[in-house]
Amino acid sequence: MIKPDRVAERMKLLGYSQSSLAREVGVSQATIGKIVTGLSAGSSHLHKIARVLRTSAAYLTGEIDDPAEDAFIPPTPAEIAAQMGLIKVEEIDLSIGMGLGFLDENVMERVDRWIPEDWVRNFTHSAAAHLSIVKPHGDSMYPTINDRDIVMIDRSQRVIDRQEGIWALNYGGLGTIKRVRVMPDGKYKLMADNPQVPPEVAADGEVSVIGRVAGVFRRT
Repeated sequence: MIKPDRVAERMKLLGYSQSSLAREVGVSQATIGKIVTGLSAGSSHLHKIARVLRTSAAYLTGEIDDPAEDAFIPPTPAEIAAQMGLIKVEEIDLSIGMGLGFLDENVMERVDRWIPEDWVRNFTHSAAAHLSIVKPHGDSMYPTINDRDIVMIDRSQRVIDRQEGIWALNYGGLGTIKRVRVMPDGKYKLMADNPQVPPEVAADGEVSVIGRVAGVFRRT
């Protein structure tokens, strides 16, 4: 019989809710709920539950008292990433337009991507938590950035400290990627690399910096 207190103990230790454990095991939340509350004495998924909880079926059923004994403890995603030289970088989908695109913190879709750290360090030494990648739409920055290239943004750099660098900006509530020149009067000249797209001039207060464009990975 499964010991519900031991399942609950391992869940708490590893930070699993009933829902998150259910997703990892591939069962419904109700299935895990019945186990934790003692309504289910057994489960055909016991061995998988034990693996996710980094212990053994024998421990969860009370046959042994050491949670590490006979346990198959798979490496965590972070451990695998470290072995492979990967770091986790947030990808923001459709958040920034090469021309203009809506920038709404409440509706942006985010996905974590594991990226080779050696590649990232070609562009920036900022911590991964400060980096985002986007695949912008449009051709205003062509030929420097093509439509749907992978663009890395360093969000730790929020002050325009280099003239005519390329920055990800929030301009009038919309997202854009532009080359920026700070004018003597404090205004910003937002320039496209595409000669067909005219520059714009924005007053201080109309522009906020999301981050510096640290690198571009060209799609072929």
